[in-house]
Amino acid sequence: MGSHRRLAPSGFDRGSTAAVGLLSVAAALLGAVPAAAAPHDDRRAEVDRLHAEAERATEAYNKADARTDALREEVTTAQDSIARQQQRVNTMRDALGSLAGAQYRSGGIDPSLALLLSAEPDDYLDRASVLDRITTRQAGELRELQQAMRDLAQDRAEAARKLTELEKGRKAVAAHKKTVERKLAKARALLAALPDDERDAYRRGSRSGREDLTALAGAAAPASGRAAAAFAAARSALGKPYVWGANGPSGFDCSGLTQWAYAQAGVGIPRTSQAQTGAGRHVSLAEARPGDLVAYRDDASHIGMYAGNGQVIHAPYPGAPVRYDPVGMMPISSVTRV
Repeated sequence: MGSHRRLAPSGFDRGSTAAVGLLSVAAALLGAVPAAAAPHDDRRAEVDRLHAEAERATEAYNKADARTDALREEVTTAQDSIARQQQRVNTMRDALGSLAGAQYRSGGIDPSLALLLSAEPDDYLDRASVLDRITTRQAGELRELQQAMRDLAQDRAEAARKLTELEKGRKAVAAHKKTVERKLAKARALLAALPDDERDAYRRGSRSGREDLTALAGAAAPASGRAAAAFAAARSALGKPYVWGANGPSGFDCSGLTQWAYAQAGVGIPRTSQAQTGAGRHVSLAEARPGDLVAYRDDASHIGMYAGNGQVIHAPYPGAPVRYDPVGMMPISSVTRV
């Protein structure tokens, strides 16, 4: 997804603008007020702005969602570990309690030990006068029990902290989702208000004619086997719909497409476009080869995959499927070779 800067007018557009200017002068001379085309231009610019803002919110959503998923896994792992640790503590307590009981019945242990074992081992180990009444083995087992109980308490506290963070993450995801949906709904309403021909022209999204594309003519081979495999995967997604927050295989947002493509090559890269810019080494635009990741805008809120011949494959925005577009369609912030 992504909004795109309007391009310099073509020759036909310049001719049309000149004609409109002449008609405006003529109308002014006749005392008439010509109809203005500016409102439509303003609407298209507003749609572009809303798409850009929605894309930033989508990347924030992706980041929060990925963090929430990771925390959920961490919490599950911690809970499993806590259950195992609790079982170990229970087993150690039972074993020491049985040993203490047997020694007490045989007269080989002070009666206070049985009471101490049923309470906190710390209190017992702190009493030097009692320590010399038990065997070295018992002392070691008690210390091991102590440590196991401390570890268990720490792990429980950490799991509680992660559960709190997980709940905050869920709320953040929900908030970002509402922001995206609100902006996209407004963009759809503005597009619907455009005349049919202008709406169709916007959706076609022609971005040819940029002067800075000429230096990138000529195809180059991918820089590595994994880049070639990722590029092949991205090409297989051409025509798939843009679905915000999705990373395939039936729909994609911008960073979802690049993450999915590299996953098909057996390479894991982060979920968000900002994080993906750090998934490899940066190269210049002149060095770009198929499979390289091209990030856009100063905040790297949009990303695509270089395809050669001055083109990228990307998931532009809702209503526009995965497609080729000129690499210079927006200001480029970085090119990353994974």
